[in-house]
Parts: sequence; C-alpha cells; structure tokens
Amino acid sequence: MTTTYPFSAIVGMDGLRLALLLNAVSPAVGGVLVRGEKGTAKSTAVRAIASLLPEVDVVAGCRFSCDPAAPDPSCPDGPHEPDTGEARPARMVELPVGASEDRLVGALDIERALSDGVKAFEPGLLADAHRGVLYVDEVNLLHDHLIDLLLDAAAMGASYVEREGVSVRHAARFLLVGTMNPEEGELRPQLLDRFGLTVEVAASRDTDERVEVVRRRLAYDEDPAGFAARWAADEDALRERIAAARALLPGVRLGDRALRQIAAVCAGFEVDGMRADIVTARTATALAAWAGRADVRTEDVRGAALLALPHRRRRAPFDAPGLDEDKLDEILRRFEEDDPEPDPDPGPEGPDDGPDGSGPEGPGGADDPGGRPEGGAGDGAREQAPPAAPEPEPSVPDQRTAEHEPAGGEAEGDGGTGGGAAGGERAAVGAAEPFRTRRLDVPGLGEGAAGRRSRARTAHGRTTGARRPRGALSALHLTATVRAAAPHQRARGRRGPGLLVRRDDLREAVREGREGNLVLFVVDASGSMAARKRMSAIKGAVLSLLLDAYQRRDKVGLITFRGADAELALPPTSSVDAAAVRLERLPTGGRTPLAAGLLKARDVLRVERLRDPSRRPLLVVVTDGRATEARRSGGATPVERAGRAARMLAGDGVASVVVDCESGPVRLGLAGALARELRGTPVTLDELRADSVTALVRDVRTVSTSRRAA
Repeated sequence: MTTTYPFSAIVGMDGLRLALLLNAVSPAVGGVLVRGEKGTAKSTAVRAIASLLPEVDVVAGCRFSCDPAAPDPSCPDGPHEPDTGEARPARMVELPVGASEDRLVGALDIERALSDGVKAFEPGLLADAHRGVLYVDEVNLLHDHLIDLLLDAAAMGASYVEREGVSVRHAARFLLVGTMNPEEGELRPQLLDRFGLTVEVAASRDTDERVEVVRRRLAYDEDPAGFAARWAADEDALRERIAAARALLPGVRLGDRALRQIAAVCAGFEVDGMRADIVTARTATALAAWAGRADVRTEDVRGAALLALPHRRRRAPFDAPGLDEDKLDEILRRFEEDDPEPDPDPGPEGPDDGPDGSGPEGPGGADDPGGRPEGGAGDGAREQAPPAAPEPEPSVPDQRTAEHEPAGGEAEGDGGTGGGAAGGERAAVGAAEPFRTRRLDVPGLGEGAAGRRSRARTAHGRTTGARRPRGALSALHLTATVRAAAPHQRARGRRGPGLLVRRDDLREAVREGREGNLVLFVVDASGSMAARKRMSAIKGAVLSLLLDAYQRRDKVGLITFRGADAELALPPTSSVDAAAVRLERLPTGGRTPLAAGLLKARDVLRVERLRDPSRRPLLVVVTDGRATEARRSGGATPVERAGRAARMLAGDGVASVVVDCESGPVRLGLAGALARELRGTPVTLDELRADSVTALVRDVRTVSTSRRAA
C-alpha cells in the first residue's frame, strides 16, 4: 500500500493549504482550482488532504456510497435494507485526462437492455467519487464533452446515463479539485465558475525554504512509512481541528452586516452572476469556524474574497485571474466608514495564525522553532501569507493602448522595400481592441480532437449514418439495429411481442460534429508593416483570431519573419494566452523575408503532422504580400522564392488564409497573388469581422471546390 505524503509536512504554500482545509471543513464551498507552474507540489497537496477527511457512513455493499440514514431512492443498487451501514474513509478519485465517457459516467450494456430488458450498469468514476473528492489533474486539458458531463453532475448532484431511451440515474455529489498549468491553456468560463476557490502557487525563491523542500522530499522517498510516522501527531492534530470546525460550522453566525460586506465586494469587482456572493459567504463562514469563532468578521470576508473572486471577476480576454488587494481594502474601508462595526465580543480565541494553527508558517514552516522532525517534504513552494492574493500575470489587454516611440528615433516607413539597407528595429506597439471574427474552416471532413472549428467525425454531434460497431458499442443507432434484426425474427423463433436481437444486429451511430485544428500564424513583422496605427490594427486582428482559436479549442503556433530570417516565436501549444503575450511584445522593422516565413511554417507543420496526424492545420498568413529580402546573385527574386515556397505548401494540402494588410488608395494586390499560389483565401482586415457585409463563406470552401475541380 502506497503511503501518502503527510499534509502537515508540506513546506509553505499557505494559501493552497488553507483553501483545501476550508473545503474539508465545509464541502459546500465547492472545491478548489490550483493554478501554478510545473513542479510546485500541486498534486502532492491535493492527494494529502484526502487522508484528513472524516470517515463516511455508507450502505454495506452499495456501489454508489448511499448514506444509510437517507439512502438514494433511485439508487441502481437499491432499495436498501435498514441498519446496513458501515464506516469507511472518504475516497479521492482521480479522473485521467484521457478518460472515456463510459469511464466517467459508467457503462450500460445496450445488448442486454434490448434483448433481455435488464439494466446492466457498471458504475463510473462519478459514482466512486460520491461523498468524496473528485480530483482532475491538468483539468484544462480535459476533453470538452467530459467537461460538459462534469458541469451537469456538479450542478445537479446526480449523474444520468442514457442510451436510446434506457436510463440510469444515481447521486453524484463530490468535492471537485483540479490542478492546471496556465502555460498549457485556460479553462472554459463555465467550468472555471464551478470551482469554489482558486489559488496560485509558484516555486519559492527563498534558498532556505527550497533546501527544506528538497531535504524532506528525499527523506520521504527513502522511507515513506517512517517519514509519515514522524508526522503522525501533526496529522492527528489537523484531523481533530477539522472535526472541531465542522462541529462549530452550523452555529457560526453570518450576520446581515457581513452579508452586506460580501455584496459590496462582489459588486465592486463586477463579478458575473450570484454564485460569487454565495461561495464567498460560505467560505467566510468556514474561515470563522476554522479560527474557532462563532461570528463572521471583516477579516473573514476579506480572506474569503481573496480565494473566491479572482477567477470570477470580469476581465478582458487573455487576462489572468487575479484580485487587486488595494481595491479590496478600499471597498472594505468605505464600507466601514458608511457602517462602522460595533466593538465585537471577543468570544473564544482560535488559533488563526496559520492553516494548521501551529504558527504563522504552519507545521514545519520556516519559523517553526522546533519540535518537528527534520528531513523530507513535498515539492512545496511558498505563496503569500494566507490568504494572500496571487500576483497577476502580465495583462495583455491593459497594454494595448500604450504607444511606444520607434527605437532610435527612426522615421516611419517600410524600412526596406527595395534592395537597400534593412530598416532599423522598432519598439513594439500595443494591439487595437479585439473583435469577433468570422469562422475560418479547414475544408473536408476530419477526425481530429473534439473542438468547434471544422467539420469532423466525432463521438458527439448530429447523426449522419450507421455502421457495425468498432470495439465496444457506445452510441447505438436504434433504427438501423431494428432494421438489421427484423428480417431474422421468424428464423430465430420469435413468438411474442419482443424483438430478438443478436450482437451482429447492433449498429452504432456515425456522428458529425466539430474538431479543433492547429492554427499556425505567420506574421509579417518587417518594416513595411511598421507604421504605428497599421501595426496596431494588425495586432488587433491577430489577437481577435487568437481569441477565436481559444473559443474553438484549437492549438496555436506563431511564426514571425523580419530582417533576414523567420523565427518560431511560439511552438504549437494549447496556451493561446502565451501566443497573445508574444504577439504583444513583437517588435517590427527590417526587410521582408516572406519565403523564409513560409518555409519555416512548412517545417513546423511537417513535425506536427508526425506528432498529431489527426489534427488538421490551418495556416493564417498575415502580410501585405511584399518580399524584400536581399537578392542573391544570379538567383531568383524574393517574390519568386516566396511563390515557390507557397506552391510547396499548397502541394502539401495545407488549407490557408492570407490576411491582406495592404492599405492606402494604391494597392499592388501582392497578398492576393500569394493566396493564389497557396491555393488559399485572401481576406482583408474588414472581412475578418463577423459583422462585415462581405460574406466569408466563399472563402476556404470555394477555394477547396476549385482545387478539386483542377
């Protein structure tokens, strides 16, 4: 049996530990989302908290963990006999990123249901997690359809499994805990809102603390059982304190004044909906119970807001979650001035210095004077003192209106549209406000990862046909199954009204939905694009396309070309935020090596095709079509080299869109010529807008039709 790393032995990370402990005190808080870089003990802390949860009483033999005091009347294993309860530890169930729908919600034997009328149901992870913890590592990488199922179960407290009119329902109330690395992409807002609290973790920069982390971890790896035994007393103390706080929780008074404070804070941060107010109230109550107090105070409201609001405040696209503590203090200060608080009754004193009551640093912290065994620890890292607000990441939209002067005081211009010297580098300019773009599709029918861009055969979507099952049957096509079984009824000796179905009669539905694509941006950053307002508009257009890619669940990559070569500024990734940051910092200037940018794109797509052959690419070239790199002696011109590279991409079957950035009364039409070489679609900046009068439906599909005709 694997020995779990002790929760009390984790170094630092006070905000994370407090959030987990508050959920242990009050599961109604709604779980916690842990955001942080890799290697910061996120998973270690989550797994450790499960061992501190109180035991639960369950009906003996029930696969759905029914409470013997109030069994679920619709439990598939019911009805239950009275006096059949037993106690067991609360479970922590892990949901793998690659789990199937049947593994999550359970599997129903369709063949037995049709032929024998029996509901043969195998429970899934939602049933296992009932009255326990459902832990999702890398929750931001979870497939969309699994996220939808989680949202439904979390909202209703029950899981429904339906297959062609045959349905099973069971209770599924669990504490949802997720961890994620923001560099790999953000969560959908609907799922983000389902987490009660959120905390940011980062590796400590304190040398002594990092040494202590390594020392404890090595000690644990060398002797897990012995290490756990040395921390057993601290673990028992935490269990007792959780139990005491749970017992106190129903008696904690959340007065009208505290409720008005919560409402003022939530309104001040312009959070969407009312869930933020409810979660903040529950968290403040749990904080008071954890501190051993019978009334919710201002410090409880402040601490709850720092945990419950960062991921719910209204923010611009690509802004990281975060909360301005100065603004929070100002809101609370104004409230105090308008409604001063009377002198509170001191009440019972509670150990409120740290999440475990052992001092400001928690058990084993840097300020712990002694009495703790030395050696070993989780991959812990310190956050701000609990419940400190996370440091917000650089906010891209806040920088969009900033104007920067060109480096070196150079004049505006294209910086080298002929064979002269290359133009100097210019400082980055902010992007214009993003807008809603039209959808750009990859032609044909793919079979890639589920998403929202191009047509594809998927497990979910509208039914377009039927076929014999490939492996386990998950989506029955009832009509096709009945048609296949009907001719054989007499030969099978059918005498009654029932239909005799054999395995060979079963047909599964063929469905069509949408897939996510690899959207590779190739952006011209040369001097010809460097005019201040022009580059700002171009960045705004690319930022809009990035936002569209995020909403459609695409992977994105970014290539820039300027001066003498092209650069892969961002390898293909699910983190659209990272692409937005790179775009915002993009300088301009120099010649226009268009051919180098296209060839770099071809190399990147070739490698990605080997890594993920089912994900189809969409190439988006943002340029005015000029090619002005230095001409080689006796060789092809820059325009000819660019045309040759474009034809190579077209020969690879890469779907492409050319965003024409040329402006002014006189236009050369070079971007349109490039689009023809790519067999792609030329689109102006105006045509990218969803509210544009020009119909963009003629775009990729029209080109695809002409390509097939040719």
